[in-house]
Amino acid sequence: MRHNKKFNHLGRTASHRASMLANMAISLIMHKRITTTVAKAKALKKYVEPLITKAKEDSTNSRRVVFSYLQNKEAIKELFGEVSQKVGDRPGGYTRIIKLGTRQGDAAQVCFIELVDFDPEMAKDTKKKSTRRSRKSASKAEAVAPAAEEAKAEAPAEEAPAAEAPAEEAKAE
Repeated sequence: MRHNKKFNHLGRTASHRASMLANMAISLIMHKRITTTVAKAKALKKYVEPLITKAKEDSTNSRRVVFSYLQNKEAIKELFGEVSQKVGDRPGGYTRIIKLGTRQGDAAQVCFIELVDFDPEMAKDTKKKSTRRSRKSASKAEAVAPAAEEAKAEAPAEEAPAAEAPAEEAKAE
């Protein structure tokens, strides 16, 4: 029976799994995006998000707690410096998993896992394009339409003498 066995063991011993997740967390913090399998990415998400939450409070104790997991001074500096500033106002959900398909060799599901606030391309896509039509947009179009009609009415009046001039030149030749 598998009572209360909720996390994925990833086919490894506990010590191997802990060191693998720590190494992956260091890579994620340093590079902001890594490519891995979906199962490892989901396990890493559960591992690294509490560490990022802990890094929001920059105290000696929280640094020591996070260092006990990661064992890498450069990653701690990066996490408590740049990463904690970017995610300071975010209540959670610091990572994003983007599935890429299957790997050629063993058909494993591969994906990106990345820190959310560090991808400038995704930040551009967060603005939702409105395709919904409502009465408000129609009233705005009506307000713009008379101004456009006035501009069109004035433009042909100005263009008419210019259009007649080439015709007169053609008759003269």
